[in-house]
Amino acid sequence: MKSVAIIGGGITGLTAAFRLKEKGFTVVLYEASERVGGVIQSIRKDGFLAEFGPNTILETSQVITQLVKDLGLAPRRLETDPRAGERYLVRDKKTVALPDSPLAFFKTRLFSTSTKLRLFIEPFISCAPADLDEPLSEFVLRRLGREFLDYAINPMVAGVYAGDPTRLSVRHAFPKLWALEQRYGSMILGQILGARERKRRGGVSKANAPKFSFDNGLSVLVETLQARLGNSVRLASPAHRVTRKNGRWTVTAQTVNGETQAAYDAVVLAAPAYKLAELDIQASQRVDLSVLREIYYPPVASIVLGYRRADVSHPCLGFGMLIPEVEKCNSLGVIFSSALFPNRAPEGHITLTCYIGGARAPGLVALDNDKLFALAGQDIATVLGATRPPVFQHLTKYNKAIPQYNVGYGRFKAVMSDAEAQAPGLFFAGHYRDGISLGDSLVSGHEIANRIHEAFIL
Repeated sequence: MKSVAIIGGGITGLTAAFRLKEKGFTVVLYEASERVGGVIQSIRKDGFLAEFGPNTILETSQVITQLVKDLGLAPRRLETDPRAGERYLVRDKKTVALPDSPLAFFKTRLFSTSTKLRLFIEPFISCAPADLDEPLSEFVLRRLGREFLDYAINPMVAGVYAGDPTRLSVRHAFPKLWALEQRYGSMILGQILGARERKRRGGVSKANAPKFSFDNGLSVLVETLQARLGNSVRLASPAHRVTRKNGRWTVTAQTVNGETQAAYDAVVLAAPAYKLAELDIQASQRVDLSVLREIYYPPVASIVLGYRRADVSHPCLGFGMLIPEVEKCNSLGVIFSSALFPNRAPEGHITLTCYIGGARAPGLVALDNDKLFALAGQDIATVLGATRPPVFQHLTKYNKAIPQYNVGYGRFKAVMSDAEAQAPGLFFAGHYRDGISLGDSLVSGHEIANRIHEAFIL
């Protein structure tokens, strides 16, 4: 029976471990902290449910659907409320519904007439050279103009990456967008023709993918995976050395009982990139991952506020609102958490989740909790019409939140690919390589398990 060590107990590592055990591998998962799941954590207090990190899973792949079924979680799955489909952008400190059709786009007050008319020339704009690693901002300015960058792409990037469009690489951070231009010469034509191809393949775009959670929050997924893995999980056990000798890998980890060593046939590196940079990896020659510490992870504060329904004038019935940088608010965006799923707030109350910091304003995260609560509350008062303070508050700070696929990110991917080629049995998986969304991480864990299975032909 072949054995695999997994370093990192986030959702990618947990998913990979579960799938590998299913395939007959002996698996040991090393997690440095005292809990698995990474940023995925939910608490219920005073009738409110607060998510520490993401609020939903995007069901972009049948891999995700099947995982939920295989874990026996289908009965606990919650779909988003059909009334919560509305998404908002903020302009002039007021929410404006994001257009969901071509007709709605041409009627919206989000964009000027000149910006709307510019779409007609987009198919005739030349595409960038295939070897150019272009910032997202330049890509959008070239194809769609300044207003579209300021009031569509800038807030979208803040909501997805907590990132900066002047630094993010369109090729690496939004590879499907880059591919549309390269293949079709146009984003608009690519969206139309690409949709037909996705339909033939059975794929779903992130814009149209169903969103779901569970009856007691996303922690349900983490807790179920951990329970199914049982004693395969080693908590408070940071791995610090990985050595290949005679065709096997020895993992050295520090535990509460001292240093331990064990040998495996393969190793999956599923910890954050800045943690992998600290690993001592020896194969036929040293595998140097120190460059991975240069991957930028901006800080983010996740702030959950509960209000009496009567104290907020906005209906807050959509998915949430994204806030452009030019609006000069404190928050990157706000999710209307209690509008998405039932039992997220007591009767007569609502739950709102705000995000502050990111690449836009990293210094804000260093403020004390009371100041951060006040900043988030100020935005909710200004834009959503809160007239009284919240009755519930919860805050989580992430000093290193989301890896930024900035211009030049290809060199990091090359280091990983070279390491896998130099050191057979070493595998990389996770949000630093395969996409940053929760759905991306689930698929990454599934696919790395398949790669290992194929490599050993079990």
